[in-house]
Amino acid sequence: MTRRWDVLGLGIVAVDDLFYVTRFPEPDTKRPMLAERRQGGGLTGTALVAAARLGARAAYCGVMGEDDLAAFTLAELERAGVDCSAVARRPGARPIHAVIIVEQATGQRTILYTHEGFVTPTPDDISEELIAGCRVLMMDGYAGEGGVRAAQIARRLGIPFVADIERLEEPTTLALFELADHLIIGAETAAAATGAHDPAVATAILARSGRACCAVTAGALGCWYATAGGGFNPSVRHFPAFSVNVVDTTGCGDVFHGAYAAALARGERIERAVQIATAAAGMKATQPGGRAGIPSRAAVEAFLASRLPSV
Repeated sequence: MTRRWDVLGLGIVAVDDLFYVTRFPEPDTKRPMLAERRQGGGLTGTALVAAARLGARAAYCGVMGEDDLAAFTLAELERAGVDCSAVARRPGARPIHAVIIVEQATGQRTILYTHEGFVTPTPDDISEELIAGCRVLMMDGYAGEGGVRAAQIARRLGIPFVADIERLEEPTTLALFELADHLIIGAETAAAATGAHDPAVATAILARSGRACCAVTAGALGCWYATAGGGFNPSVRHFPAFSVNVVDTTGCGDVFHGAYAAALARGERIERAVQIATAAAGMKATQPGGRAGIPSRAAVEAFLASRLPSV
């Protein structure tokens, strides 16, 4: 069948107000800002922008109202090439609003946010026709009950589900964790899920589930991943992060997920998808903000060709 989209995403979209400082402020002190910017953000929102920038036909399915934050969010997504025609409109619904303090010296950031007004699609919002319209389903752990239904439909239709899970707390989050075909999580979440603080060991434990791919990312340390077929003793591979001049790590994990999903949708093998995702996330880190520095597919391919000339 004809697919409307390469990547369909459900989950968090946000408005990020970024404040850049030389150093993180100590309590009860004052510190001048070097710059401030407003950008679209959120795990799924930024991942979809990354997928679109890397050439995928991307779409967002969420719930939005009519206030300024909602209007800004949808305009930013559409401007980036993300189709928002599947968004449900409900009064009072809004994106997550985040204030992000970025330390210029290290590129590290602290995020303050509110979930006030953020709502997720209900199961009734998710039809089989909607999910059948994509090649890859991508969701974070905040996609709610509608997300669980989307994952169940995707499994029934044989559509791969790429998951970005940060916390294992809510029943819906745990359900999404279990339903993921391609589970890509950070080292802290992997440790919480497995009890193993070594990313390689955690990856091996997670891979015993038989998923298509389990990957654990650890920032500058790179990514550990294992593919299906390894049984109780899966083979874990490590792909190191590229050495880059880090300016701002905001959104790097989200970019990784979006780039991976885009590569998967166009039929790349998992090993290559990990390379593409690692390169895209590293390149984004060289620019300020969560989305402004997301590279194009051509830029990523050129970057990889210069760093991995044999690929």
